[in-house]
Amino acid sequence: MTDREELIAAATVLLVRDADRGVEILMLRRNSKIAFGGMWVFPGGRVDPDELGPDELEAARKAAVRETQEEVGLAIHSDDLVTWSHWQPPAAAEMVAKGGLLRRFSTWFFIAPAPEGEVAIDHGEIHEALWLTPREAMDKHAAGLIELVPPTWITLHQLAPHATVAEAQTWASTRRPTPRFWTRRLAKDPITLVWHGDAAYESLDPALAGPRNRLLLHPTGWIYENDR
Repeated sequence: MTDREELIAAATVLLVRDADRGVEILMLRRNSKIAFGGMWVFPGGRVDPDELGPDELEAARKAAVRETQEEVGLAIHSDDLVTWSHWQPPAAAEMVAKGGLLRRFSTWFFIAPAPEGEVAIDHGEIHEALWLTPREAMDKHAAGLIELVPPTWITLHQLAPHATVAEAQTWASTRRPTPRFWTRRLAKDPITLVWHGDAAYESLDPALAGPRNRLLLHPTGWIYENDR
């Protein structure tokens, strides 16, 4: 197995704040020349070698704090981070692209209240920053105005029903175990991604009846089917 096939430890942070129109989340547009180029994402990045250790979650917390400071100039504390979810991409063999195998990240998602202070991006890795409600971000994606990857879209979908930051944090902290989205590709027309809990997760038979935990990437709009 080559280094490019191995999972890379990473972390990302849902920085949220209460506003008159509901919960707002900080979204960043990445430089088109780097990983996930041009996509709108949350602050985050890979775990540095000096942060790695036997506890993967603790290493991700350290990376989340550092990356937030580096990317948006905001200082958060690891104690403020509530674990939201964990994501792994499809198997390496399913991710071959024109340029070869894509880098695959094992990413912990956290939620934290945004601290006081102005967002400061470097216009290097990050080219733009916006505070959006989850629904605004999803609507912009549906209209073709911004690009999102499935983990970001699903996270926004999960966050959208919560009226306050405290409500969202409570929801995240009381789910046990932490949801793990270990992705498999089910179909191509439309592209359909499935996760644990879907009837077709093991067989990859799209017609198999049973519970659903899948995302259909229709060109006219993504649809999340989740019976849980």
